[in-house]
Formats: sequence, C-alpha cells, structure tokens
Amino acid sequence: MTIYQNFKEAFTSIKGNITRTIITCLIISFGIMALVGILTAIDGIESSLVKNFSFMGSNSFNIQNRSSGFSLSRKNKRTFFENITYKEAEEFKNRFAEDAEVSVNSSNSWTAIAKNGNKKTNPNSNIIGADESYLAVAGYDLAEGRNLTMADVERNVNVVMIGQEIKESLFGAENCINKDIKVGGVKLRVVGLFASKGGAFDFGGDRIILMPVTLARDKFPKDNLSYNIGVSVPSIANLDAMSGYSENLFRQIRRLKVKEEINFSIVKSDSIAASLMENLNVILLGAVYIAAITLMGAAIALMNIMLVSVTERTKEIGTRKAIGARSKTVLNQFVIEAIVICQIGGLGGVILGITMGNLISSMIGGSFIIPWNWIGLALVVCTVVGLGAGIWPAYKASRINPIEALRHE
Repeated sequence: MTIYQNFKEAFTSIKGNITRTIITCLIISFGIMALVGILTAIDGIESSLVKNFSFMGSNSFNIQNRSSGFSLSRKNKRTFFENITYKEAEEFKNRFAEDAEVSVNSSNSWTAIAKNGNKKTNPNSNIIGADESYLAVAGYDLAEGRNLTMADVERNVNVVMIGQEIKESLFGAENCINKDIKVGGVKLRVVGLFASKGGAFDFGGDRIILMPVTLARDKFPKDNLSYNIGVSVPSIANLDAMSGYSENLFRQIRRLKVKEEINFSIVKSDSIAASLMENLNVILLGAVYIAAITLMGAAIALMNIMLVSVTERTKEIGTRKAIGARSKTVLNQFVIEAIVICQIGGLGGVILGITMGNLISSMIGGSFIIPWNWIGLALVVCTVVGLGAGIWPAYKASRINPIEALRHE
C-alpha cells in the first residue's frame, strides 16, 4: 500500500509543478530521442545491408581500380592504382582456369536518359557494358526475355536488358521485350527485363541499362574508363581461395614483381558492408555523446525541480512525519517521483526516436524495425538518471525535522 501511496503522491506533485515537469520531460525526451533514433536507424540499415546490398552477388567479388570502388575506410594506404584496360580484363577471363563465372564489365554512365517516343527517364540511368556472365556475377534475376549472349558481345549487337524502373518509365504496363528504345541517340532493341533488385542506399539496381561491353566501348566511350572483372564462385566457402588465385593471376598479367604491392583492388560485398558499418559506428558515438550531454542537463534540471519541490513542501513533509511517516517512506516518495518524471520523458523520447530512426533508415534504403533492446536500454537509462537526480533531494527531504518543518513559512 505504501508503494501505491508513493506513486499517488508523485503524480500529485507532478501535476502541481506541471510547467517545470514538462520542460524537464522534453529535455529528457530529446536526449533519448537522439540515442534511440540513431541506434534504430543504424539497426535498420545494418539489417538491410544483408538483403539489399546486392550490386554484387553474395558469392562474388570484383577486381577493379580502387578509385572506381566504394570505400569509406580511413585506413587505406596511399597506393597508386592503375586503371584496368579492356585488354587486361579479357586476358584475365581467357586465362582463368578455375571453376567460376568470370565477367568483364564497365560502368559507362550514371546520368543517361533513355527514350521511347515521347516518354523518357530521368537523367539517372546507369549504362553498364557487360558480357553473358554478368547476371551470375552481379546477382541479377531475369524476369522476361533473354540474357546477353556471347554472340551479342562478339558481333557488337545493338541489344539491351533493362531494369524495372526503366521499363515502368518507358512502357508502363506494356510488354517491353523486342521493343526499341533510344539511349544517347543510339537505337537499341530490348531483349531482356531484370527482376526487381532494389539497392541499398539507392545505387540504382532497377535503373540499369545493360548492353554488350563491346557496344558500350563503341557507342558510349568514357575518358579514363577502368573495367571491372567480376568473379562468382559456386560456394562461398571457396571465396577466399578464389580471390587469392585471382590476385596472383592478375599480378602475372600486370607483370608485378613478388615484392611489388598490388596496384588493383579485390572488393567483396561483405567488405563494403563492413566499411559502411565502420563509418556508421562513428555516427553512433556522436549520438551517444549528444544523448549523454543532454541527459546530464536533464538530470541537473530535474534535481533543481526536486530541490524546489522539497522546499515548497517542507510543511507537508513535516506533517507526514509528525503523524508517523518514516524517513525511509519520505525518501522513497521523492525518488519514485524523480523516476516517474524521467520515465514519462523517456517514453516520449522512445516514441520520437523510433519514428525518427525509421524515417532516416527508410530514406537511405533501410528497413522498418522496432529496437526492443534499445527501448529497454533507454528505460534503464531513464531510471538511472531519475535515481541520480532524485537521491539527494529525497535524502534531504527525509532528514527534515518535523518540528522545524511545521514552523516553516
């Protein structure tokens, strides 16, 4: 019954100091919102990396010039990386003697416009030059039509495969197979449609225009172009061994001496994800710092409110002690009051944090998530803040002399 009475007195006191309580709750809410919001966003992005970070297949890796790769790591050495020429890429494919798919491909434009009559796409279509092995290496699935063939590449045929976003922009609900489109004034026959792929952080997995690599070289040349070599192995267990073999083979093609450092890069999808997460952890530390500073300010504000409350309620405390209330009961009442205020602010911060975190996550390719572990952490943090801010005012209230308190004006 005593605990119930303490909670009742706590809510009565909160109602009596509603303005100060609201301000304190808002400060607490802001700190918890920053913490839970960033943690939620990071969790949503991390879970999405595995499912959506698929511009390479899970059993694949790329040999490429580092400057054309995706790297956020600050630990990379300053090494000169040479562009991979078409001749080098083709030699690698021809000399590759292991059981794996090898694809030679190039990124010729990220700002292309495709047209079909009066309809056209936004200037954000991706022109990829590739061979018949690209689908297996890049992890794409075919929805309609056919894949590129070796004959298409050898004969430099004007055919393309397009992504779902390109199809919807140019054809809507109509069938696109064996229809013509124009890209950069070049007439191309659509022979294949990719299944929807998506892409983490909107790298344009559904805005792809895939054509024979020879056609891309001829019709869409690009200065300082470096080719990518994709390798897809049958089993992920062979990935490390195959990447080692590929590194040695390409060193031979480039005639690098044993002691010379490699001037190319082998990039795996998991290493890209790890690089991203490394940088997201920096954001996490910033969120923890902001939350800590904010909650410290909230704790100071709450302590001030509690101390003022003790002063204003001195006569009430004296009356309760005079009729038999023990010091421990008074101490519990004020500690519970501080914790209740923190929990109210914490719950508001959790709701705002989940909303903000999922909004950020969805904007950059993450999935919706309810972070139960971070919600639990937030409530524990609020309890600790309430204890830290309320213990001194509560102790001060419990030590009040009832005789002196009854004479207090």
